Amino acid sequence: MNAAGNKSPAQATLDADAAQLQALGYASKFDRTMTELENFSLGFTYLSPVVGVYSLFGFALAAGGPPMFWWYVLVGFGQMFVCLIFGEVVSQFPISGGLYPWARRLVGKRWAWMAGWVYGWALFVSIAAVATGGAPFLAQLLGFTPTPMTTTAIALAMIALATLFNVSGTRLLARVAMFGFICELIGAIIVGAYLLLLARRHPFSVLFDTFGIGRHGSYLPAFLAAALAAMFCYYGFEACGDVAEETPDASRRIPKAMRMTIYVGGAASMLVCLALILAVPDMQAVIAGKDTDPVATILRTAMGELGFRAVLAVVLISFVSCALSVQAAASRLLFAYARDEMIAGSRYLSRMSPHTHVPVTALLLTGLIPALIALCGLWLQDAVATIISFAAAGIYIAFQMLVLAALIARAKGWQPGGPFRLRRWGWPVNLVALAYGVCAIVDMMWPRNPQDPWYSNYGMIVTTAAVLLLGTTYMVVGRPYDRGQAPAGDAHRLAPSIEETAGSAHV
Repeated sequence: MNAAGNKSPAQATLDADAAQLQALGYASKFDRTMTELENFSLGFTYLSPVVGVYSLFGFALAAGGPPMFWWYVLVGFGQMFVCLIFGEVVSQFPISGGLYPWARRLVGKRWAWMAGWVYGWALFVSIAAVATGGAPFLAQLLGFTPTPMTTTAIALAMIALATLFNVSGTRLLARVAMFGFICELIGAIIVGAYLLLLARRHPFSVLFDTFGIGRHGSYLPAFLAAALAAMFCYYGFEACGDVAEETPDASRRIPKAMRMTIYVGGAASMLVCLALILAVPDMQAVIAGKDTDPVATILRTAMGELGFRAVLAVVLISFVSCALSVQAAASRLLFAYARDEMIAGSRYLSRMSPHTHVPVTALLLTGLIPALIALCGLWLQDAVATIISFAAAGIYIAFQMLVLAALIARAKGWQPGGPFRLRRWGWPVNLVALAYGVCAIVDMMWPRNPQDPWYSNYGMIVTTAAVLLLGTTYMVVGRPYDRGQAPAGDAHRLAPSIEETAGSAHV
């Protein structure tokens, strides 16, 4: 008879999860009610292939032509290496908050504080970006021309709706994420299949046709610029780990959910992108900048006005569920900071609702800050656009801070102790993940439009430098990392004991 006695397998798993978390220095206050499929749905709706592809398809196609499709394959492979490192870390440290607590255990307090700072601001900006980006689709659905006032109002309403769902508890979060996943996946499959079977205008060979882009020089700069669309799509898998304390048997289930997010989300993104490319009515008009909204042109031409509006309804569901998932990740990050007393207002931000068992104050703050960013669009549209450009760059930088943290920990002797381990492949996968991430960041932030105002051409660099400077100043002056007694920098010492703890959950 095992240690669980007459307990059900589910209760035995929950008890083992609580014991594992206690061995890591924490007591669980969340409801562990999120299934593996729901956990995956959270990551999928955060990655949101519909939001990613529909938002940047026109830009990428105009920049690089049809070969931009291949970036969805290349970036998918690169991010899978990053995902494998994340899976190995969360398997040993299934702690809510994601990047911050993982980096804390791998390297130490300062590194973790800065990684979480960059990641947190990238999440705040992402929520504002998703909410603002959804406004034009609602305008098209309802048939009105968006103005700064209506765009801001829609964005604020979307953020408020996401916050309302989130403060209602883990079960509602999981159900809404699952609903968003089902709608988005079915929508992607139906739209992709319809366009490929009934509305295709180009042969598959068009994926290798640059349509004259770069004819007076190298095509490489244009191709590199087109990578931004795919880079925007392939993150979100880390959200599966952000809610680790809300998922039973997290050490085993979350690494699998992360990988599934890449597999399914990547496949859906590639299907939608491929179908759209092959259905473009006038490719030269898109590349020349005459057709500034090729997605609308394609859908209206192929499906008519009624079909176009039906697709828009699915797109709006995807935007709302994406905002919901990103906010959930941001709130768990804030909670993790506050639980370790690493941020101002920790006493309030670490409070859990006795009814819904979620950090309500942290959730409200993760609604308020993006709302303020979106609200600034009424007066500072160019500034807000520059700030929002930081979203993807900040995520990638934070990711690579964790990838580098894992590499530093390996050099110190860290032997991953969770159920999911890369074993002898750990070092090569870690090195490839770091090399890919650095190249992606350089490509993403490279200034390509010298004719634009400096704040636009150097927007990502300026906003990233500002976030890093503010974070460093706060860290040096306020020394927030000196507060609290939570464990830090001990991964290489804890591996054996954590492995035994993880193993005992399944005896």
